[in-house]
Amino acid sequence: MSEKRRISPLLLLPPVLFAGLAALFFIGMGRDDPDALPSMLIGKPAPALVLSDLAGQGPFDAAALADGKVKLVNFWASWCAPCRQEHPELEALAGAGVTIYGINYKDDPAKAMRFLDELGNPFAALGADRSGRTAIEWGVYGVPETFVLDGDGTVLLRHPGPLTPAIVEAEIRPLLKDSRPESN
Repeated sequence: MSEKRRISPLLLLPPVLFAGLAALFFIGMGRDDPDALPSMLIGKPAPALVLSDLAGQGPFDAAALADGKVKLVNFWASWCAPCRQEHPELEALAGAGVTIYGINYKDDPAKAMRFLDELGNPFAALGADRSGRTAIEWGVYGVPETFVLDGDGTVLLRHPGPLTPAIVEAEIRPLLKDSRPESN
């Protein structure tokens, strides 16, 4: 009599797991921008602001974000090297008439003001997020991060990392142009 050997179902588990994992990686590599950090806020109203005063620069509120004009909200800190790198872009945008609200993230107020005294202050208004609670509500991964809001305070864009001239031209300026009323 011959003995029949049974194949254990556990022997099939590794190849099935490998195939599933390979499929997951393949799908992930096919995304438009695999390095993008998605935001759940796009198309939604800007989250609440819980900000404190920054060296006499009274914090702004939700009403300022819904003033009818497109604006930027920039999370920054004096200890952040990429914030220093992007600062000339913020200065140029502010110089071109773009309203930028600054949220100083987990920073020493005196150091934050020295940073602005040294590099210039592109912000229409400032607030401090000393606890980091506002950054959490906005989904900030780290500073710098910039959000573009429409006139109603709806988030149009979130850009993590420092702004560069290329990013400003490709991502920010088109939103600023699209939001301006056509002149006859």
